[in-house]
Amino acid sequence: MAIDRRELREWLEANCPAEMRQPIRGDEDICWGGRHFVFQSPAQKLWLERMAARGFTVPTWPKDYGGAGLTPEDAAVLGDEMRRIHARPPLTSFGISMLGPALLKFGNEEQKRRHLTRIARGEIRWCQGYSEPGAGSDLASLRTRAEDRGDHFLVNGQKIWTSYADKADWIFCLARTDPTAKKHDGISFLLIDMASKGVSTKPIVLISGKSPFCETFFDNVEVPKENLVGKLNRGWDIAKYLLTHERGAISGGGLNVFDNEALDKAARAAAKAAGGRLPDPVLRADIARAAIDSYAAAATVQRYMQEATAGGELGARSAVLKYDGAELNKRRYELLMSLAGAEGLTFDGNFGPESELAQRWLRSKGNSIEGGTSEIMLDIVAKRILELPSE
Repeated sequence: MAIDRRELREWLEANCPAEMRQPIRGDEDICWGGRHFVFQSPAQKLWLERMAARGFTVPTWPKDYGGAGLTPEDAAVLGDEMRRIHARPPLTSFGISMLGPALLKFGNEEQKRRHLTRIARGEIRWCQGYSEPGAGSDLASLRTRAEDRGDHFLVNGQKIWTSYADKADWIFCLARTDPTAKKHDGISFLLIDMASKGVSTKPIVLISGKSPFCETFFDNVEVPKENLVGKLNRGWDIAKYLLTHERGAISGGGLNVFDNEALDKAARAAAKAAGGRLPDPVLRADIARAAIDSYAAAATVQRYMQEATAGGELGARSAVLKYDGAELNKRRYELLMSLAGAEGLTFDGNFGPESELAQRWLRSKGNSIEGGTSEIMLDIVAKRILELPSE
Protein backbone atom coordinates (compact mmCIF):
# COMPACT_ATOMS: atom_id res chain seq x y z
CA MET A 1 0.00 0.00 0.00
CA ALA A 2 1.45 3.34 -1.06
CA ILE A 3 2.16 5.96 1.55
CA ASP A 4 -0.53 8.61 2.05
CA ARG A 5 1.14 11.89 1.06
CA ARG A 6 -1.43 14.07 2.80
CA GLU A 7 -1.18 12.12 6.04
CA LEU A 8 2.61 12.25 5.85
CA ARG A 9 2.54 15.99 5.20
CA GLU A 10 0.32 16.57 8.21
CA TRP A 11 2.58 14.44 10.40
CA LEU A 12 5.70 16.33 9.34
CA GLU A 13 4.02 19.69 9.86
CA ALA A 14 2.99 18.66 13.36
CA ASN A 15 6.24 16.98 14.39
CA CYS A 16 9.11 18.86 12.78
CA PRO A 17 10.20 21.68 15.13
CA ALA A 18 10.52 25.13 13.57
CA GLU A 19 14.20 25.19 14.53
CA MET A 20 14.76 22.11 12.40
CA ARG A 21 13.45 23.91 9.31
CA GLN A 22 16.36 26.34 9.10
CA PRO A 23 19.31 25.98 6.69
CA ILE A 24 22.27 23.98 8.02
CA ARG A 25 25.13 26.42 8.59
CA GLY A 26 27.86 23.91 9.35
CA ASP A 27 28.80 20.69 11.12
CA GLU A 28 27.52 22.11 14.38
CA ASP A 29 23.96 22.02 12.99
CA ILE A 30 24.20 18.42 11.79
CA CYS A 31 22.95 15.60 13.98
CA TRP A 32 25.68 12.95 13.72
CA GLY A 33 24.63 10.75 16.63
CA GLY A 34 26.98 8.51 18.54
CA ARG A 35 28.05 7.67 22.07
CA HIS A 36 29.45 11.12 22.78
CA PHE A 37 27.29 13.32 20.57
CA VAL A 38 26.00 16.46 22.27
CA PHE A 39 22.71 17.76 20.89
CA GLN A 40 22.78 21.44 19.99
CA SER A 41 19.22 21.96 21.20
CA PRO A 42 16.22 20.09 22.61
CA ALA A 43 14.59 20.49 19.18
CA GLN A 44 17.43 18.59 17.47
CA LYS A 45 17.07 15.71 19.92
CA LEU A 46 13.28 15.69 19.65
CA TRP A 47 13.38 15.64 15.84
CA LEU A 48 15.71 12.63 15.84
CA GLU A 49 13.60 10.75 18.37
CA ARG A 50 10.36 11.36 16.48
CA MET A 51 11.77 10.37 13.11
CA ALA A 52 13.58 7.31 14.48
CA ALA A 53 10.39 6.13 16.17
CA ARG A 54 8.69 6.11 12.77
CA GLY A 55 11.68 4.46 11.09
CA PHE A 56 12.16 7.58 8.97
CA THR A 57 15.89 7.95 9.61
CA VAL A 58 16.32 4.88 7.36
CA PRO A 59 12.93 4.71 5.61
CA THR A 60 13.70 1.86 3.18
CA TRP A 61 15.31 -0.45 5.74
CA PRO A 62 13.20 -3.33 7.08
CA LYS A 63 11.22 -2.60 10.23
CA ASP A 64 13.10 -5.35 12.07
CA TYR A 65 16.27 -3.29 11.76
CA GLY A 66 14.91 0.13 12.69
CA GLY A 67 13.51 1.22 9.33
CA ALA A 68 10.03 1.99 8.06
CA GLY A 69 9.96 -0.66 5.34
CA LEU A 70 9.07 1.90 2.67
CA THR A 71 9.51 1.29 -1.02
CA PRO A 72 12.02 3.60 -2.79
CA GLU A 73 9.05 5.40 -4.34
CA ASP A 74 7.47 6.06 -0.94
CA ALA A 75 10.83 7.11 0.48
CA ALA A 76 11.06 9.63 -2.37
CA VAL A 77 7.68 11.03 -1.29
CA LEU A 78 9.03 11.41 2.24
CA GLY A 79 12.05 13.24 0.85
CA ASP A 80 9.81 15.52 -1.22
CA GLU A 81 7.68 16.45 1.76
CA MET A 82 10.71 17.09 3.97
CA ARG A 83 12.19 19.39 1.33
CA ARG A 84 8.87 21.18 0.99
CA ILE A 85 9.07 22.39 4.60
CA HIS A 86 12.89 22.67 4.55
CA ALA A 87 13.19 19.99 7.21
CA ARG A 88 16.74 19.09 8.14
CA PRO A 89 17.79 15.44 7.97
CA PRO A 90 17.16 14.08 11.48
CA LEU A 91 20.39 12.08 11.35
CA THR A 92 23.48 12.12 9.14
CA SER A 93 25.57 8.99 9.37
CA PHE A 94 28.10 6.96 7.42
CA GLY A 95 26.34 4.04 9.06
CA ILE A 96 23.22 4.99 7.12
CA SER A 97 24.75 6.00 3.79
CA MET A 98 27.48 3.35 3.52
CA LEU A 99 27.76 0.61 6.14
CA GLY A 100 24.04 -0.08 6.51
CA PRO A 101 23.45 -1.11 2.89
CA ALA A 102 26.57 -3.30 3.01
CA LEU A 103 25.42 -5.05 6.18
CA LEU A 104 21.95 -5.58 4.74
CA LYS A 105 23.49 -7.33 1.75
CA PHE A 106 26.52 -9.12 3.23
CA GLY A 107 26.10 -9.20 7.00
CA ASN A 108 24.86 -12.18 8.98
CA GLU A 109 21.72 -11.97 11.09
CA GLU A 110 23.59 -11.36 14.35
CA GLN A 111 25.54 -8.47 12.79
CA LYS A 112 22.39 -6.93 11.38
CA ARG A 113 20.54 -7.06 14.68
CA ARG A 114 23.53 -5.83 16.65
CA HIS A 115 24.42 -2.83 14.48
CA LEU A 116 21.57 -1.70 12.22
CA THR A 117 19.04 -0.67 14.85
CA ARG A 118 21.67 1.32 16.73
CA ILE A 119 22.62 3.05 13.48
CA ALA A 120 18.97 3.90 12.80
CA ARG A 121 18.56 5.43 16.26
CA GLY A 122 21.82 7.38 16.07
CA GLU A 123 23.39 5.54 18.98
CA ILE A 124 26.66 4.64 17.22
CA ARG A 125 28.71 6.84 14.90
CA TRP A 126 30.78 5.15 12.21
CA CYS A 127 33.78 6.13 10.10
CA GLN A 128 35.34 4.51 7.03
CA GLY A 129 38.79 2.89 7.02
CA TYR A 130 39.64 2.60 3.33
CA SER A 131 42.36 4.91 1.99
CA GLU A 132 45.98 4.55 3.08
CA PRO A 133 49.23 6.34 2.33
CA GLY A 134 50.08 4.87 -1.08
CA ALA A 135 46.62 3.35 -1.51
CA GLY A 136 44.14 6.05 -2.46
CA SER A 137 42.66 5.71 -5.93
CA ASP A 138 44.50 2.37 -6.13
CA LEU A 139 42.75 1.19 -3.00
CA ALA A 140 43.48 -2.49 -3.60
CA SER A 141 47.16 -1.78 -2.85
CA LEU A 142 46.32 -1.34 0.83
CA ARG A 143 48.83 -2.72 3.35
CA THR A 144 46.97 -2.69 6.66
CA ARG A 145 47.07 -6.34 7.69
CA ALA A 146 44.91 -8.53 9.88
CA GLU A 147 46.61 -11.70 11.11
CA ASP A 148 44.54 -14.71 12.15
CA ARG A 149 45.20 -15.38 15.84
CA GLY A 150 42.59 -18.05 16.45
CA ASP A 151 39.61 -16.34 18.07
CA HIS A 152 40.59 -12.88 16.81
CA PHE A 153 42.47 -10.92 14.16
CA LEU A 154 45.50 -8.82 15.10
CA VAL A 155 45.34 -5.63 13.06
CA ASN A 156 48.32 -3.39 12.28
CA GLY A 157 48.55 -0.52 9.83
CA GLN A 158 47.41 2.99 8.99
CA LYS A 159 44.47 4.65 7.28
CA ILE A 160 44.33 8.21 6.01
CA TRP A 161 41.59 10.73 5.14
CA THR A 162 39.36 9.00 7.68
CA SER A 163 36.46 11.43 8.01
CA TYR A 164 35.55 12.16 11.65
CA ALA A 165 37.67 9.29 12.97
CA ASP A 166 38.36 11.36 16.10
CA LYS A 167 34.61 11.48 16.82
CA ALA A 168 33.52 8.03 15.62
CA ASP A 169 32.64 5.08 17.86
CA TRP A 170 33.34 2.32 15.32
CA ILE A 171 35.14 1.99 11.99
CA PHE A 172 34.40 -0.32 9.05
CA CYS A 173 37.78 -1.22 7.71
CA LEU A 174 39.53 -3.04 4.89
CA ALA A 175 42.54 -5.12 5.88
CA ARG A 176 44.73 -7.63 4.09
CA THR A 177 44.21 -11.13 5.48
CA ASP A 178 46.14 -13.02 2.79
CA PRO A 179 49.37 -11.22 1.78
CA THR A 180 50.19 -13.92 -0.79
CA ALA A 181 47.04 -13.39 -2.86
CA LYS A 182 46.58 -11.01 -5.79
CA LYS A 183 45.98 -7.46 -4.59
CA HIS A 184 42.20 -7.51 -5.17
CA ASP A 185 42.01 -10.83 -3.35
CA GLY A 186 43.07 -11.53 0.21
CA ILE A 187 41.26 -8.43 1.57
CA SER A 188 38.66 -8.72 4.33
CA PHE A 189 36.01 -6.34 5.67
CA LEU A 190 36.19 -5.82 9.45
CA LEU A 191 34.19 -3.87 12.03
CA ILE A 192 36.42 -2.35 14.72
CA ASP A 193 35.45 -0.56 17.93
CA MET A 194 37.42 2.70 18.04
CA ALA A 195 37.71 2.29 21.82
CA SER A 196 39.82 -0.84 21.30
CA LYS A 197 43.33 -0.78 22.71
CA GLY A 198 45.84 0.22 20.03
CA VAL A 199 43.52 2.46 17.95
CA SER A 200 44.55 6.12 17.72
CA THR A 201 43.79 9.11 15.48
CA LYS A 202 45.50 12.33 14.39
CA PRO A 203 43.59 15.21 12.74
CA ILE A 204 44.58 16.52 9.29
CA VAL A 205 44.09 20.26 8.65
CA LEU A 206 43.03 21.34 5.14
CA ILE A 207 43.38 24.58 3.17
CA SER A 208 40.10 25.81 4.68
CA GLY A 209 41.74 25.89 8.10
CA LYS A 210 39.92 22.93 9.55
CA SER A 211 38.98 19.46 8.42
CA PRO A 212 36.91 16.38 9.22
CA PHE A 213 39.82 14.18 8.15
CA CYS A 214 42.18 12.18 10.32
CA GLU A 215 44.96 9.66 10.15
CA THR A 216 43.99 6.45 11.90
CA PHE A 217 46.55 4.03 13.36
CA PHE A 218 46.18 0.38 14.37
CA ASP A 219 48.86 -0.98 16.68
CA ASN A 220 48.26 -4.65 17.56
CA VAL A 221 44.49 -4.16 17.71
CA GLU A 222 42.56 -7.30 18.60
CA VAL A 223 39.38 -7.69 16.56
CA PRO A 224 36.97 -10.54 17.42
CA LYS A 225 36.28 -12.99 14.59
CA GLU A 226 32.56 -12.23 14.75
CA ASN A 227 33.39 -8.73 13.42
CA LEU A 228 34.32 -10.14 10.01
CA VAL A 229 31.60 -9.21 7.50
CA GLY A 230 31.07 -11.61 4.63
CA LYS A 231 33.61 -14.23 3.68
CA LEU A 232 37.28 -14.17 4.65
CA ASN A 233 39.42 -12.70 1.87
CA ARG A 234 36.35 -11.52 -0.07
CA GLY A 235 36.19 -8.01 1.34
CA TRP A 236 36.80 -6.41 -2.04
CA ASP A 237 33.30 -7.48 -3.11
CA ILE A 238 31.85 -5.58 -0.16
CA ALA A 239 34.18 -2.63 -0.72
CA LYS A 240 33.00 -2.16 -4.30
CA TYR A 241 29.35 -2.39 -3.31
CA LEU A 242 29.80 0.10 -0.48
CA LEU A 243 31.62 2.58 -2.73
CA THR A 244 28.56 2.85 -4.97
CA HIS A 245 26.61 4.09 -1.95
CA GLU A 246 29.38 6.45 -0.86
CA ARG A 247 29.53 8.02 -4.31
CA GLY A 248 25.76 8.35 -4.38
CA ALA A 249 25.87 10.13 -1.02
CA ILE A 250 28.63 12.51 -2.13
CA SER A 251 26.71 13.31 -5.30
CA GLY A 252 23.99 14.78 -3.09
CA GLY A 253 26.31 17.69 -2.34
CA GLY A 254 25.51 19.06 -5.77
CA LEU A 255 21.77 18.87 -5.17
CA ASN A 256 21.43 20.55 -1.78
CA VAL A 257 18.22 22.58 -1.75
CA PHE A 258 19.60 25.17 0.68
CA ASP A 259 22.67 25.71 -1.54
CA ASN A 260 20.35 26.30 -4.50
CA GLU A 261 18.47 28.85 -2.47
CA ALA A 262 21.74 30.45 -1.35
CA LEU A 263 22.74 30.93 -4.99
CA ASP A 264 19.35 32.43 -5.85
CA LYS A 265 19.50 34.75 -2.84
CA ALA A 266 23.05 35.87 -3.65
CA ALA A 267 22.14 36.53 -7.28
CA ARG A 268 19.12 38.64 -6.31
CA ALA A 269 21.18 40.63 -3.79
CA ALA A 270 23.92 41.28 -6.35
CA ALA A 271 21.36 42.33 -8.96
CA LYS A 272 19.69 44.70 -6.52
CA ALA A 273 23.04 46.26 -5.62
CA ALA A 274 23.78 46.72 -9.31
CA GLY A 275 20.51 48.56 -9.93
CA GLY A 276 18.23 45.64 -10.67
CA ARG A 277 20.29 43.70 -13.24
CA LEU A 278 23.68 42.03 -13.16
CA PRO A 279 25.88 43.88 -15.66
CA ASP A 280 28.00 40.83 -16.59
CA PRO A 281 26.15 38.73 -19.22
CA VAL A 282 28.55 35.79 -18.75
CA LEU A 283 27.79 35.72 -15.02
CA ARG A 284 24.05 35.86 -15.71
CA ALA A 285 24.38 32.94 -18.11
CA ASP A 286 26.43 30.95 -15.59
CA ILE A 287 23.73 31.41 -12.94
CA ALA A 288 21.02 30.21 -15.32
CA ARG A 289 23.21 27.27 -16.37
CA ALA A 290 23.76 26.29 -12.73
CA ALA A 291 20.01 26.18 -12.14
CA ILE A 292 19.46 24.09 -15.27
CA ASP A 293 22.30 21.75 -14.30
CA SER A 294 20.79 21.28 -10.84
CA TYR A 295 17.42 20.28 -12.28
CA ALA A 296 19.09 17.96 -14.78
CA ALA A 297 21.20 16.35 -12.05
CA ALA A 298 18.14 15.83 -9.86
CA ALA A 299 16.29 14.21 -12.76
CA THR A 300 19.25 11.93 -13.44
CA VAL A 301 19.42 10.86 -9.81
CA GLN A 302 15.71 10.07 -9.81
CA ARG A 303 15.95 8.10 -13.06
CA TYR A 304 18.97 6.10 -11.90
CA MET A 305 17.34 5.28 -8.58
CA GLN A 306 14.21 4.06 -10.35
CA GLU A 307 16.32 1.92 -12.67
CA ALA A 308 18.29 0.57 -9.72
CA THR A 309 15.05 -0.35 -7.97
CA ALA A 310 13.93 -2.30 -11.02
CA GLY A 311 17.33 -3.84 -11.74
CA GLY A 312 18.66 -4.27 -8.23
CA GLU A 313 21.90 -2.24 -8.22
CA LEU A 314 23.21 1.22 -9.04
CA GLY A 315 26.62 -0.12 -10.01
CA ALA A 316 28.89 1.98 -12.23
CA ARG A 317 26.20 4.63 -12.57
CA SER A 318 27.20 5.82 -9.11
CA ALA A 319 30.35 7.19 -10.77
CA VAL A 320 28.19 9.42 -12.99
CA LEU A 321 26.30 10.75 -9.98
CA LYS A 322 29.46 11.30 -7.94
CA TYR A 323 31.26 13.13 -10.73
CA ASP A 324 28.27 15.29 -11.62
CA GLY A 325 27.41 16.16 -8.00
CA ALA A 326 31.00 17.01 -7.08
CA GLU A 327 31.64 19.20 -10.11
CA LEU A 328 28.24 20.89 -9.80
CA ASN A 329 28.92 21.82 -6.18
CA LYS A 330 32.33 23.25 -7.07
CA ARG A 331 30.81 25.37 -9.85
CA ARG A 332 28.08 26.61 -7.52
CA TYR A 333 30.58 27.90 -4.97
CA GLU A 334 32.66 29.52 -7.70
CA LEU A 335 29.50 31.41 -8.67
CA LEU A 336 28.75 32.39 -5.08
CA MET A 337 32.28 33.74 -4.74
CA SER A 338 31.91 35.68 -8.01
CA LEU A 339 28.67 37.22 -6.77
CA ALA A 340 30.19 38.13 -3.41
CA GLY A 341 33.21 39.79 -4.99
CA ALA A 342 35.98 40.96 -2.66
CA GLU A 343 33.73 40.48 0.37
CA GLY A 344 33.68 36.74 -0.30
CA LEU A 345 37.43 36.54 0.25
CA THR A 346 37.12 37.37 3.94
CA PHE A 347 39.03 34.63 5.71
CA ASP A 348 41.85 34.97 8.23
CA GLY A 349 41.78 31.49 9.71
CA ASN A 350 39.05 32.37 12.19
CA PHE A 351 35.66 30.77 11.78
CA GLY A 352 32.43 32.69 11.83
CA PRO A 353 29.52 33.90 9.68
CA GLU A 354 31.66 36.52 7.93
CA SER A 355 34.06 33.90 6.56
CA GLU A 356 31.61 31.03 6.02
CA LEU A 357 31.42 31.43 2.24
CA ALA A 358 35.20 31.37 1.81
CA GLN A 359 35.43 28.27 4.00
CA ARG A 360 32.76 26.43 2.02
CA TRP A 361 34.35 27.48 -1.29
CA LEU A 362 37.72 26.13 -0.18
CA ARG A 363 36.11 22.96 1.17
CA SER A 364 34.26 22.30 -2.11
CA LYS A 365 37.61 21.69 -3.82
CA GLY A 366 37.83 18.39 -1.97
CA ASN A 367 34.58 17.13 -3.53
CA SER A 368 36.45 16.07 -6.66
CA ILE A 369 38.94 14.03 -4.61
CA GLU A 370 37.01 12.31 -1.81
CA GLY A 371 35.21 9.09 -2.60
CA GLY A 372 37.31 8.66 -5.74
CA THR A 373 38.73 11.46 -7.88
CA SER A 374 36.77 12.94 -10.75
CA GLU A 375 39.36 11.47 -13.11
CA ILE A 376 38.76 7.98 -11.70
CA MET A 377 35.00 8.48 -12.02
CA LEU A 378 35.39 9.41 -15.70
CA ASP A 379 37.57 6.35 -16.19
CA ILE A 380 34.84 4.14 -14.69
CA VAL A 381 32.22 5.73 -16.93
CA ALA A 382 34.42 5.24 -20.01
CA LYS A 383 35.16 1.59 -19.28
CA ARG A 384 32.04 0.24 -17.64
CA ILE A 385 29.22 2.34 -19.12
CA LEU A 386 30.47 3.56 -22.50
CA GLU A 387 32.64 0.42 -22.94
CA LEU A 388 35.39 2.41 -24.63
CA PRO A 389 38.69 0.66 -25.40
CA SER A 390 41.50 1.03 -22.88
CA GLU A 391 43.95 2.34 -25.47
